[in-house]
Amino acid sequence: MSDENGIDPSVPPSGSGCADCDAAGGWWFHLRRCAQCGHVGCCDSSSAKHATGHFRDTGHRLVQSFEPGEDWYWDYGTNELYESGPELAPPVSHPAEQPTPGPAGRVPADWVKVLRA
Repeated sequence: MSDENGIDPSVPPSGSGCADCDAAGGWWFHLRRCAQCGHVGCCDSSSAKHATGHFRDTGHRLVQSFEPGEDWYWDYGTNELYESGPELAPPVSHPAEQPTPGPAGRVPADWVKVLRA
């Protein structure tokens, strides 16, 4: 994986949470970071699936997990998992003290039911 296939290691993440959920006052389960532009979106286990939406809107195929301790990549174009890849600009995850799901104060009490729906 390299800059040629949509990775720009110099671009910082858009924030510490899902940019779209934050804009709408929503919440997320896990976070993914676009390896090309740094957009942080929520995963497909989240109800809004903003990371996949970002791929559909932009064609930016590669995301890296934005969870503490994880450095794998996912390619939406080929549905392939890469166990590692180039190091991206810091920070490489949301803050460790940020709860999952998150953010604190916006997660509904019945979040497990919401995700299963």
